[in-house]
Amino acid sequence: MRKIQRAILKNKNSIALVSGVLIAAAFVVKWTGGPVLFTHVALIMASILGLIPIAIQAWQSLRVKVVSIDVLVTLAVAGAFAIQNFEESAVVTFLFLFGAYLEQRTLNKTRSAIKALTEMAPDTAWKRMEDGNFVEVDIVDVDIGDVLLVKTGARVPVDGRVLFGEGSVNEASITGESMPAAKEKNSLVYAGTLLDNGTLQIEADRVGEDTTFGKIIELVEEAQDSKSRAERFIDRFSRYYTPAILLTALLVWFFTKNVELAITILVLGCPGALVIGVPVSNVAGIGNGAAHGILLKGSEVIRDFSRLDRMVFDKTGTLTAGNPSVSEKIVYGDQADQALSLLASIEAESDHPLAKAVLENIGEVPRSEVTATHVVKGGGIVSSAGGHVVLVGNAALMQSEGVELSQAVQTDLLRLEAAGNSLVLAAVDGELKVLMGIRDQVRPGVRESLERIKRLGVKKLIMLSGDNQGTVDVIARELGLTKALGKMLPQDKSAYIKERIDRGEIIAFVGDGVNDSPSLALAQIGIAMGSGTEVAIETSNVVLMNSDFNRLPHALGLAKATVRNMTQNMVIAVGVVFALLASVLFGDWMNMSIGMLVHEGSILAVILNGMRLLGYKLRK
Repeated sequence: MRKIQRAILKNKNSIALVSGVLIAAAFVVKWTGGPVLFTHVALIMASILGLIPIAIQAWQSLRVKVVSIDVLVTLAVAGAFAIQNFEESAVVTFLFLFGAYLEQRTLNKTRSAIKALTEMAPDTAWKRMEDGNFVEVDIVDVDIGDVLLVKTGARVPVDGRVLFGEGSVNEASITGESMPAAKEKNSLVYAGTLLDNGTLQIEADRVGEDTTFGKIIELVEEAQDSKSRAERFIDRFSRYYTPAILLTALLVWFFTKNVELAITILVLGCPGALVIGVPVSNVAGIGNGAAHGILLKGSEVIRDFSRLDRMVFDKTGTLTAGNPSVSEKIVYGDQADQALSLLASIEAESDHPLAKAVLENIGEVPRSEVTATHVVKGGGIVSSAGGHVVLVGNAALMQSEGVELSQAVQTDLLRLEAAGNSLVLAAVDGELKVLMGIRDQVRPGVRESLERIKRLGVKKLIMLSGDNQGTVDVIARELGLTKALGKMLPQDKSAYIKERIDRGEIIAFVGDGVNDSPSLALAQIGIAMGSGTEVAIETSNVVLMNSDFNRLPHALGLAKATVRNMTQNMVIAVGVVFALLASVLFGDWMNMSIGMLVHEGSILAVILNGMRLLGYKLRK
């Protein structure tokens, strides 16, 4: 018997689909004047099919001494059968199952997040053996103190310290920053990060679950466990409402011996509009969101989203585009085209993280042959190209090579640095020709979107970033944020989120990277950019498709409108039920026909009210 019950509950969604098809066929035949027998048979079959899984859930709840709404729906459908109101029984069972489907679909979204995270961790490492040779070993065979070799294109297997070599490491999986970090002797490296170029020998400091990347996985697991205990409002309400209706029907039967009156109370007391009203509001709200490029993952998400206290943002890829680009280019003196051509020629030979941004800005220009190149550590490049001596680097390189930086140039340098730019200077034959400021640009329209979020009632807008505090402060001032914190690793971000939640605040976290996944999972509302990592999207509760940040105000406004709509539907549903019960118990004019007409009217009212959300638009 238990196997049969499990099989039925496992196929609950398929049962709901078949039930829905039968109901639709019954109404089509009825409206077209077809055989009444077919309509009755189809509705009866739909009712029985839909009732089976609900009755099983009701029995399971009663076994653990919980009178759930499944119990009331089961009894109400049985009562509807007794008075031969098959339309009521069929529609209520179908919509009850459909609402459960929406909730279950949401829970299943996060199941593969842990798997995707663990697949990013390296399985093997190149370990130095006693004879000095490096041998590829399983990651579990690496211990603290071992010396490992990391080649270009490989992921760093452990947290450690560089012993030999230089390279550029993409640390987006840890810090979320798009700019690769230069590594040299004594630099720290983290497991799961990618070595873009160079070769490193590192000494393992932390291995396995103790690495920063391992902590990210652990944080996601803990956060998901903590969120799975959330209870739906309808279930809490039914703890009191369901026993009350059952007791009322029993008392009426006991004192009046009127079975029909007791069944009437049971049927009219069935919260059909309540059962239908919440899913209708959710479906309409989720549908509106989908039409506007917003994925809202369930009713619990919508409810928490509407009560938001504080919205926390990652910087790179969220508030900013995630790709460093030239924010300002200044050309000094004449022969600008020649200077830019020579600069492009030099940068085409470089693997420096800023070179790509410089080349993208200059575009297609004639290039000269680079005949000699000397790298000045911590400064830049001294090259010979096209018969000219070309310097490309920072201000320190220019000064050390005797290039004059006028007062006007120094003013430009200070202004660009204050705006959070990394600087690239180019001099030709001892004369400064080009100054470029490069930084990760703020997404278009972000400031306006943040202002709209404030007007929707979220007054505290916080940015957490792995970038340095100076750059973070510049972005915060530009966007009018409440607060900004830099140098934040994933565990720092999630600790901040947890601290605010422990204080009773409802927090939304907006991010896009693997490093954001613990915070996305821990916050009551995790909001992911659609072009972000698969882990971030699956761990989150809300997804902005196509990474359109400007959809965020609409998402928040829609959540608030959906909750208002659900509240209205619940008031309509409960109010009508109480009015009907009061009329049955204390009036002599109420009968089954009038009661069912009002009851059906309330169902139609909540459906029409919920459908209004399909046309929701955020006021400008």
